[in-house]
Amino acid sequence: MIKKIIVLTVILCGYWASLAFCYTREEVQKRGFLLCGVSTGSPGFSSVDEQGRWTGLDVDFCRALAAAVLGDAGKVEFLPLVENEAYTALLGGDIDILSRHSSWDFTRDSALAADFAGISYYDGQGIMVSRNLAAQDLDNLKKAKVCSASGVSSEEDLIEYLNSGKVDYKIVSFENLDYAVKGFEEGACDLISMQLSQLYGVRLGLTKPETGVVFQDVIAKEPLGPVVRQGDDVWFDIVRWTLFAMLNGEELGITSQNIDEMKISNRLDIKRFFGLEGSGGEGLGLRNDWAAQIVRQVGNYEEVFERNLGMQSLMKIERGMNRLWNRGGLHYAPPLR
Repeated sequence: MIKKIIVLTVILCGYWASLAFCYTREEVQKRGFLLCGVSTGSPGFSSVDEQGRWTGLDVDFCRALAAAVLGDAGKVEFLPLVENEAYTALLGGDIDILSRHSSWDFTRDSALAADFAGISYYDGQGIMVSRNLAAQDLDNLKKAKVCSASGVSSEEDLIEYLNSGKVDYKIVSFENLDYAVKGFEEGACDLISMQLSQLYGVRLGLTKPETGVVFQDVIAKEPLGPVVRQGDDVWFDIVRWTLFAMLNGEELGITSQNIDEMKISNRLDIKRFFGLEGSGGEGLGLRNDWAAQIVRQVGNYEEVFERNLGMQSLMKIERGMNRLWNRGGLHYAPPLR
């Protein structure tokens, strides 16, 4: 009987994984810190300075998760991963979470033993062209040399988009994305396409940023968010509700600056946020004030967005679709009740 239970547990957690993966929360708490996989050198999302300090929206999400699970946003170890090793690291147990490394699509969701816990950033595939082309959008674009990186999945959408606009284009191939960006900067090609959030970072990193023009046209949807291994529903819920807590914090007007003042509110929804009413963190195996710790130590979604991507940052990205649902955006979090 015991053997049957063990076999069943292994199947539920994923045949590829060890039993420990079914209890990620316990493993993180026992270890004392979170292992967070992030992309390498993505300004505004995950980047590291010369002193080894990590910053970015993805970085702050993992800090928020550590605040919820461990009560300390500083207890995170960041592991920079390139795209072709990110999911291997996650499924192999080298990290506890993959923080927004690639977009959520059918193939990744159905073919991999991994689950997207939510959308932390609504993005879209975009285009940047050389200012020499004198084009501000696709309607003005007539001819271009396209920087193409080997193994990049977005090229198919780009080609279809260019064909629909009847653009005369030539593909200039590069070994990887870094070489493609260098080729764009050196004039070997004059059009490059990737996620809009990446394009703003690439443009910022050019020797002369003013030479790049980012079109506002969106080629394809690119929803981005944290990813966890399949089979651990509790950990999946913790990661998902960490994001929801950041969004609910913004919607309720609770910030890292006014959190002590808000704690004495008589509003029931705010009392629930602080764990003073309702079930608190019982259902997730967390402290009752887990959501409040996220905002106190890291901030609500608006604070995290603005300091990393918005007007308080070098990126200067408008929130657009990443506003809350009641402010014209797409972010909508279930209530904490």
